[in-house]
Amino acid sequence: MEFVQQNIYLVVIAILSGAMLLVTSLRRPGGSNALTPTEATLLINREDALVLDVREVAEYVNGHVPESRNIPAGQLEERAGELDKFKNSPLILVCQSGARSSGACSRLAKLGFTRVHNLAGGIGAWSQAGLPLKKGSKK
Repeated sequence: MEFVQQNIYLVVIAILSGAMLLVTSLRRPGGSNALTPTEATLLINREDALVLDVREVAEYVNGHVPESRNIPAGQLEERAGELDKFKNSPLILVCQSGARSSGACSRLAKLGFTRVHNLAGGIGAWSQAGLPLKKGSKK
């Protein structure tokens, strides 16, 4: 007890750093709905998940997940009606890094979509995992 009283600052720092380490190790990057490229591939193959690319059209044309749809994040609310039949199906949202798609996941969840996921790391993580990208617009 005497050690704790004499070194209270060191004890407090040790407790705080341990708590911060625990919180960061338990929290998934990208939120609780984040998927790795491998998890996303499994969801696409096993449950026929729809991949929704929320980047701008020019970014989408430069390279996107095959068979994905493009609805830019800024148009998501006004074009959400196009996705009504997928309200209870798995949706995987993709952007360049995972930041825009994370926000889009929250907006779709508020609109009643129940199985919305974010691709952690975005297209960068997808291509780094060696998964294919398709160039050009979907016809």
